[in-house]
Amino acid sequence: MMKFSKSGLSAALLAASIWLPLQAHAGLFDDDEARKALLDLRAKVEAMRVDLQARIDTKSDKSSTLDLVTQNENLLQEIAKLRGQIEVLANDISNTQKRQKDFYVDLDARLRKLEPREVNIDGKTAQVDPGEQRGYDAAMQLFKAGDYKAAGSALQEFVQRYPGSSYAANAQYWLGNAYYAQRDCKAAIAAQLVVLKNYADSPKAPDAMLNIASCQTELKDKAAKKTLQDLIKQYPDSPAAATAKERLGGK
Repeated sequence: MMKFSKSGLSAALLAASIWLPLQAHAGLFDDDEARKALLDLRAKVEAMRVDLQARIDTKSDKSSTLDLVTQNENLLQEIAKLRGQIEVLANDISNTQKRQKDFYVDLDARLRKLEPREVNIDGKTAQVDPGEQRGYDAAMQLFKAGDYKAAGSALQEFVQRYPGSSYAANAQYWLGNAYYAQRDCKAAIAAQLVVLKNYADSPKAPDAMLNIASCQTELKDKAAKKTLQDLIKQYPDSPAAATAKERLGGK
């Protein structure tokens, strides 16, 4: 079975449209004239076929080229879109990395603030948490400012919150002094007795005994003399013991 191309079919149709009318008038020409007319017709048909084919081919090439241009433009648009997405992702990644870095730096700073610090308390090196340090410093600031009532409350809260703190003995001692400054000798004695009971090895213990003796004297308690004698006996080399000796008249 014969197959016709698009150009061949067009040419055949064109030839048929011309050929059929000629066949109807074939009797009007003689053989030579008919042969010549047929040859001219064939030449014209061939020329028209070639021209038509050229036009079809040209149109096809242009369409193909146009399709390629369109595809190329679409591809460039997709590439531009992908590049934009890549830039957005790269920017997001950069921002995320920066936030993570800032987070870790901030976290490290926060952790460092929570790390124990080495401090010197009454000639001894100790590790103190930042929270303890702030609490103790705040309470002592109140004491130094002369706000003994507020200082007493702050020191009481400190010793309850940080009973094992290296500042606990000092806080308890100054708590007694805060009560004494308010002329509450009974509370002052009770506070200093806690120092002697729980922190007997503390450098503040001799001073606590001396303060107890002072309160007992103000209360006209005869136990003051014995307290001074015990102070000299238990802490003979302390400055408080020297003061106790002076109060006892050198005895």
